Amino acid sequence: MKFRMAENSLFAVLLRSPWWISLAIASAWVLAVQALLPPEYRLVGTLGAFPFFVIAAIAFWRQLRAPSASESKAILDSAAKMGWPEFEQALRAGFARQGWQVRPGAGGADLALERNGQVNSLVSARRWKAARHGEDALQSLDKAMRAQEVSRGVYVALGELSPQAMRLAKARQIEVIQGDTLVRLLRG
Repeated sequence: MKFRMAENSLFAVLLRSPWWISLAIASAWVLAVQALLPPEYRLVGTLGAFPFFVIAAIAFWRQLRAPSASESKAILDSAAKMGWPEFEQALRAGFARQGWQVRPGAGGADLALERNGQVNSLVSARRWKAARHGEDALQSLDKAMRAQEVSRGVYVALGELSPQAMRLAKARQIEVIQGDTLVRLLRG
């Protein structure tokens, strides 16, 4: 069973925030414990700050490795200028760096991602340059997922998705890769 953190939980929000916020919370916790608890309970109370220190370390590591705003813009601009064969190769390389075996897709999917000889995800990316993506593109990916009995889909887009398309993506377990997520995928 795969566990997933709730999107708006305290720790999920702190992971998306600057690392020093978690560190400040942990420090405030320690100071409050040292000031308010009797000496025999201070050590135990101080341990309550440990998860915040861990979150600060994880957030720091992620933010240290994250591309700068100018690098992100350059990568997205480069992707917008690519033709399909070049963009497909960049996607293949990005998914391969993440540990996927990439093969051509069928139906409404452009690529199929597999691990251990089993197809786990279908990727639709051929319309990546469109300024606005509607639910028709996601429906064709969903149709391919159902036909091939694959539970996860990935839709790649530079432009924005319509509200209907976003609802469909959420309902059908289709991950939308755009913006910073796309930059991390394409970044060599």
